[in-house]
Amino acid sequence: MLVKKDDLVKAISEAITKSKDRKFMETLEIAVNLRNLDMKKPENRIDTVVMLPHGIGKPRKVGVFARGETMLKAKNANADVVLSPEDIDQLSKDKRRARKIANEIDFFIAEAPLMAEIGKKLGTILGPRGKIPQPIPPLSDPKTLIDRLRNSVRVRTRDKMTFHAPIGSKTMKPEAMAENALEIIKVVENKYENPSLVLRSVFVKTTMGPAIRVV
Repeated sequence: MLVKKDDLVKAISEAITKSKDRKFMETLEIAVNLRNLDMKKPENRIDTVVMLPHGIGKPRKVGVFARGETMLKAKNANADVVLSPEDIDQLSKDKRRARKIANEIDFFIAEAPLMAEIGKKLGTILGPRGKIPQPIPPLSDPKTLIDRLRNSVRVRTRDKMTFHAPIGSKTMKPEAMAENALEIIKVVENKYENPSLVLRSVFVKTTMGPAIRVV
């Protein structure tokens, strides 16, 4: 194990203690610094979605691109936004609205047959934000995936040796956030052959508080 839960709990508790009271609910964030990797090689980069056992204190927003029956199921599952093929076309002509939706929604899913159209018309907006939809089979029920994504975070390095991810809200118990953090660190453990040689350091911090080193 690269990082111990007790060390995470201690660092998270210290980060909370050292953060000032704010007029908004601060998020707890983990920062993972890597080393000994050539990030110009795509195979060394991380881009994955991690389900956190305790969520981050508020549900993530999920959007669905769908038609017909799947669209109805998505609405019944309380998706935050449901977009039809006609909406895809309209958004491609209204880039400002498309960017607004892309910024507000954390994850998108889409019926597989719509993926090509989404890529063609909205790829330049969704791609750089890491918001390309996860495909689902036509006529499938998206509820299970929607529920899972509400408690998930995206871990993405691009070409950098550092990545950040939320692990909870300031009012959550440090133990719960530590368990969330361990799920994110598992990504490093599972990705690389010698993870102990790849992990440089781990820090935690509140939105506006000081960074506290874990390892």
